[in-house]
Amino acid sequence: MLAYVTLGTRDLDRAAAFYDALLPLVGGKRMMEEAGYYIAWSDGSSNAGLGITYPFDKAQANVGNGTMVALQAPSPEVVEAVHARALELGGTDEGAPGERWPGFYAGYFRDLDGNKLNVCWIG
Repeated sequence: MLAYVTLGTRDLDRAAAFYDALLPLVGGKRMMEEAGYYIAWSDGSSNAGLGITYPFDKAQANVGNGTMVALQAPSPEVVEAVHARALELGGTDEGAPGERWPGFYAGYFRDLDGNKLNVCWIG
């Protein structure tokens, strides 16, 4: 159902370094970009992609209250690896990896701009 999700950033280069190091853990690689404006990643399938951008209106990017992006992982071990890597890269912990209910294993973090993400395995 989703084609892609875009998150705002205050520093495109800093955000790009964060996601370039994080998203390969779930199969993501850069699929398109416009220098100085946006970058998008995909796993190469028809699954939804993730983009970062400066806001179109040129105002400062802000975090959406209640907004969260979920990254799909192929296993609980990858959930743990992505969550740990996000924190190593300067992200902040929003909930350690663990089973939330049977068949749903997730960890929560914020990126360098404060956007909330979840990495989850649904089995």
